[in-house]
Amino acid sequence: MLRGLTTTNFFADDVAAAKDWYTKVFGVEAYFARPLEGPPAYVEFRIGDYSHEFGILDSRYAAHEVGKPGGAVTYWAVDDVEAAFAELIGHGATEHQKPTEHGPGFVTASVVDPFGNVLGVMFNQHYLDILATKTAAAAQA
Repeated sequence: MLRGLTTTNFFADDVAAAKDWYTKVFGVEAYFARPLEGPPAYVEFRIGDYSHEFGILDSRYAAHEVGKPGGAVTYWAVDDVEAAFAELIGHGATEHQKPTEHGPGFVTASVVDPFGNVLGVMFNQHYLDILATKTAAAAQA
């Protein structure tokens, strides 16, 4: 039934400020914005090994209360959780869950961005194993 992550949407009262913050965090510009003129109501980035979509939607369109950390946490693969966590804190995020090892090859941490969203980071050996398999298959094709 579930085939994979397509888009993660975060919410912000000030989408332009959130776009600027995530541009610094990701090191890439958003590739999509609506509306095209005036303050954006939605922006989207493509990031990571699989160009996953990360969207920021104006909080007035949320189907739930926003601004309080809660709900599901999406963990983004990183090579070094401690370094990623420190970098996010350095950008102005606050600690949600400090780096924690959950067993060999699985370390997580999470922060609350300046807009009230929980952003998780994870070192996950399984992710790297799958990526290596996909990379090897593509090289043989």
